[in-house]
Amino acid sequence: MEPEHNTAPIEPIRTPHRRFLWLAGGVAFVILGAVAVTGMIARANSERQLVTWTDAQAIPTVALATLTYGDAGGGLTLPGRIQPFNKALIYARVSGYLKSWQSDIGAQVKAGQELAVIDTPDLDQQLDQAKADLASADANEQLAALTAKRWRALLTTQSVAQQAADEKTGDAAAKKAIKDAAEANVRRLEAMETFKTIVAPFDGIVTARTTDIGALINAGGGTGQELFEVSDLHKIRIYVQVPQAFTAELQPGMQASFEMPQHPGRQFTATLVTTSNAMNMNSASMLVELQTDNADGALKAGAYCQVHFQLPNDAKLVRLPATALAPTDRGLQVAVLGDDNRVTLKAVQLGRDFGDNVEVAAGLSPSDRVIDNPPETLESGDAVQLAAAKPSSSTKQVAGQPAAKGN
Repeated sequence: MEPEHNTAPIEPIRTPHRRFLWLAGGVAFVILGAVAVTGMIARANSERQLVTWTDAQAIPTVALATLTYGDAGGGLTLPGRIQPFNKALIYARVSGYLKSWQSDIGAQVKAGQELAVIDTPDLDQQLDQAKADLASADANEQLAALTAKRWRALLTTQSVAQQAADEKTGDAAAKKAIKDAAEANVRRLEAMETFKTIVAPFDGIVTARTTDIGALINAGGGTGQELFEVSDLHKIRIYVQVPQAFTAELQPGMQASFEMPQHPGRQFTATLVTTSNAMNMNSASMLVELQTDNADGALKAGAYCQVHFQLPNDAKLVRLPATALAPTDRGLQVAVLGDDNRVTLKAVQLGRDFGDNVEVAAGLSPSDRVIDNPPETLESGDAVQLAAAKPSSSTKQVAGQPAAKGN
């Protein structure tokens, strides 16, 4: 049996209307245009943001330095060295051997008190010889004087020539000069004999003894060794090297205080009595001398102390951190931040240097905002941005606790 065929009529394919095609194309074009415009706008915004970010990164961020007006330090503290009011290094004036010593270190001595005795056999022999020479010269002088007297008597009777009488008179004068020289030599050696005994030159304390019994003693301070050191400590002198920047404010008569490590908490006072009026070329400082009484003996020779000078307070002086200085080929300058966040470089004149901060004597006004650690490339007119202030520790929120509410 033959298969049955579908005899239904086939519908023809409909072609879209031309108006519909134009409408669809227009919609697609609008959509594509909108996408393109959106992309261009997004790209332009990205480029603008990039330029803005780059410009912001090019502007340096700075912080302000903390300035202090007036003398915040309350004065000047410098190291000092205590010295006796009088000090004598005692050397021997004669050579020999130390026979004995009577005063050791720490002994209180009076002026003229015996410290040691030197045995001088060579000097003793020289003195004995000088006395013998004097005796011989005295005998010769007496004989010459008697002979000249006799010749002058004979001259009156014309028994001798005038020339012979004059020769005898001249010989007597020469013998007398020899005798005088011998007497002077004896007196010199007798004076040297007195130096066999070493005595204290003034009232004080024996602060050093560098010899002992039997030691060989060489005369003089050049080749000889010092035997004793005697110091007068009823008053003391304090020597301080003061930097040049402070010297104009130090005047004789001003009071100062000082402290010593071995007396913690105790304040001593001293008076400035004089200055050297000359600057040390190496340290640019001037030597200053202070004095004070030492009745209780608490102050020792050679001790170190910290001397505090109370200087006048000048409200015009400004202290700022040393890191705020900007050394240039035109001298020292500081960078000042203006109200428009632009920089102005100002030349300053420094006063005293305190290490981590310095004193500005001229160049700044109270309203100036000084930049700390200014960049090396910073110039006048450059724009900067101020760093945000760091919150204080008292306002920080403790982890795990809610923030405190206001009343």
